[in-house]
Amino acid sequence: MSYRFKIGLNKTITYIFLIALAALMLLPFLWMLSASLKMDKDVFRFPIQWIPEVPQWSNYVKIWIQIPFLTFFANTTKLTVIITFLQVVTSSFAGYAYAKLEFKGRDIIFLAYIASIAMPWQSYMIPQFIMMRRLGLVDTHMSLILLQAFTAFGVFLMRQFFISIPNDIIDAARIDGLSEYGIYFRIMLPLSKPALATLTMLTAVFVWNDFMGPLIYLNSQALKTIQLGLRMFILQYSANYALIMAASLVSLIPVVILFLAFQRFFVEGIATTGVKG
Repeated sequence: MSYRFKIGLNKTITYIFLIALAALMLLPFLWMLSASLKMDKDVFRFPIQWIPEVPQWSNYVKIWIQIPFLTFFANTTKLTVIITFLQVVTSSFAGYAYAKLEFKGRDIIFLAYIASIAMPWQSYMIPQFIMMRRLGLVDTHMSLILLQAFTAFGVFLMRQFFISIPNDIIDAARIDGLSEYGIYFRIMLPLSKPALATLTMLTAVFVWNDFMGPLIYLNSQALKTIQLGLRMFILQYSANYALIMAASLVSLIPVVILFLAFQRFFVEGIATTGVKG
């Protein structure tokens, strides 16, 4: 058996394995698509009928009528855009400071901040709620925005990427008279597109899918998000799974579009943020 044949055989086996794995991962989404086009009584029928005889396209109309799904969609979009923007700004600013600026206690402060990642959210959930209640921000979007505007993971991600940028570039810019803000905006940000795209996508997906935060802080129906709206199908309509699947599929569309738009930068950002410690 020749060496070239062995290489080709190994690649073929690898591709077959990856295709099978991808098909296995896509199977739940295909079932969700199929279930969204059925009547509720047919969703769990066995054996599974993957292609409904009479597709219930009206399910995609009902989700906008039976609950204020458009309002929930708009609220989720609002929170996702604002929180993602704030996290990218604050994380990139702090990441640049921890990576390229020299000040007393920098490494100790950074380690203390990053150590907060290890703290379970349940341990400070109640103090956070008490603080927001005393500030009068419960049942407002501002409570979620303030609590999620800063992220230790984002700072760590941006710092790791900024460290990989040679200091000679920054020193040359300082010699030419460029301020730290000028270095940040004109040099660091253009060079850090992969890390910024990675942080943008991870943050947006987290905020879009967040359930516990809105559940704790939002009471008014006019302020609720998509994830709370999906819960309403269970509470108000005795778990109408066909509508739940239709609404879930619609809620996935922005996430899929975001991933397709940033996937090239996402892979590059993940690969480069761990170059140096």
